[in-house]
Amino acid sequence: MEDVQNSPSQVAMSIDRVGVRDLTLPLLVKDRAAKSQNTMAKVALSVDLPAHFKGTHMSRFIEALEDWSEELDYESFFNLLNEILKRLEAKSAHAELCFPFCLQKTSPVSGRKGFMSYDCSVEGELIGGQLEFTLGVKVPVMTVCPCSKAISDEGAHSQRAVVHIKTRSKGFVWIEDLIEIAESSGSSQVYSLLKREDEKYVTEKSFSNPTFVEDVVRNAANGLEKQSKITWYKVDVESFESIHNHCAFASIEKK
Repeated sequence: MEDVQNSPSQVAMSIDRVGVRDLTLPLLVKDRAAKSQNTMAKVALSVDLPAHFKGTHMSRFIEALEDWSEELDYESFFNLLNEILKRLEAKSAHAELCFPFCLQKTSPVSGRKGFMSYDCSVEGELIGGQLEFTLGVKVPVMTVCPCSKAISDEGAHSQRAVVHIKTRSKGFVWIEDLIEIAESSGSSQVYSLLKREDEKYVTEKSFSNPTFVEDVVRNAANGLEKQSKITWYKVDVESFESIHNHCAFASIEKK
């Protein structure tokens, strides 16, 4: 049968990335407490395309993904991208997997347990045998405004914020380590299950530790700086302001 994809392109222009996205894949992820956990990932796969080819072979992405059934880590991610390179005869391959990661958290006073879900991602590009591997996690925290507390006779405005951490490292880094850094950067952690005594504790703790969005991003970056394995990071914090009709944000990237 005629291979139309390999025919000449009418416009001789190379394409940086071409591929497929919004694939759904069962995924096995390392878990510090339980060794591993099963989750579901949304997947995007792509390669470069030279100017002289009309198109890429989309089905080969699916074939590579279907043949890949390893626990997610640096080596297995490398194997997936390397297989895509071979099947698509490309020079560079890119993949992004986005998935929920669940941890059981204990309420601070009552000791009740409830599951928290964190949006995580791994992203990487393989070129010339070198893989750039990025691990990301989004973590909700609570913040209390220091200015509001300082100028108010009673109370202060508080809100939820999201700490988005992306890292590259020279060794294995637990997702849980990044979550702990993020959760310690705000006025308080966020919990899925709180009884009255827990709400009292969280409220009082957060009001005794007010934080601007600037404080949160600095705290998170400082925590990442102390991790010897991490070679690069980017922290974005977005605060969903409760008394303003806008969000506040701050960002730090290690160059």
